[in-house]
Amino acid sequence: MTGNGILLKQLIVVNEALRLPRGKLGAQVAHAAVGAFLAASPEAQTAWLQVGMPKIVVWVANEAELLGLEARAREAGLATFLVRDAGRTVVASGTITCLGLGPATAEALDPLTGMLRLV
Repeated sequence: MTGNGILLKQLIVVNEALRLPRGKLGAQVAHAAVGAFLAASPEAQTAWLQVGMPKIVVWVANEAELLGLEARAREAGLATFLVRDAGRTVVASGTITCLGLGPATAEALDPLTGMLRLV
């Protein structure tokens, strides 16, 4: 929790249409988590680190849903990071694999992601 008692979390949203192998999926989720963390404010970074870096990994059906969610998150002022793969292994270069959101409050994230299912 932050100094005012608000819990921060991070959401990683996976493009499920790609059906990535587990190792590749893990790497892409890590890219999204680090990228979104770096996009967050220093205050959010510090508070999130202090509460143990809670994160949740969910999925959307395809790239279009992922891009729509990214646009809504940006409009809401959330830290975002869209992962585009380098194309060295499983998918073509530029393939959008994941979206990192936050760290942010549940109040900010849940209206955008609360209906998404866990990976």
